[in-house]
Amino acid sequence: MEFASYLAGERFSDHPDCTDPSLAALARAVNDLVADDRRDELLGDIPRVIGLRDVPGADLLVAVSSAASALPIASMERQHVLAVGMRSALDALDGLGIAVPELRARAAAACAMAPGAMRWADAHRDVAVSFKTGQREAGSLSIVRVAVLGVAQACVDDVDDRLIRMLREAIDILEPARRPVATRTSARTPEPVRA
Repeated sequence: MEFASYLAGERFSDHPDCTDPSLAALARAVNDLVADDRRDELLGDIPRVIGLRDVPGADLLVAVSSAASALPIASMERQHVLAVGMRSALDALDGLGIAVPELRARAAAACAMAPGAMRWADAHRDVAVSFKTGQREAGSLSIVRVAVLGVAQACVDDVDDRLIRMLREAIDILEPARRPVATRTSARTPEPVRA
């Protein structure tokens, strides 16, 4: 994320203004958790996160995408949290009128692979996450954190592949709504070219 801030002409920070906070949190977590010899694979994704800010429902979209990636393989306790969180985020997206059919299909497939977690979520609707205004970002960040740890600590052989795919799938969901980023330019005016 520091390199993304640099490329966008922002102050050097791992919390750049050019990227949605939930996506930036996901990117930082994936970067921190993948093996050192796999980290270079993320370099091509850095320019892709620039301009993914102010996308309507971005925090919820990243949360659902991350939860869908983790739900089938996370530990049972994390599956419960992810099932409730994903369902709540999907409800919030519906409330905003945001429909992303490919994301909903991924979420449905993840739910089908974790039927016990979905039954638990059905039985505990009273613990559903509230995504009221002002609480959405915190709720989305929590889902992202649980999802990343769910994948990182899963009993699977391809953790790094899954973490990298988790980040790329979240970027893929937001990219169609990319907004241009104004970058700082030099105050010096170039001299006219003389023929």
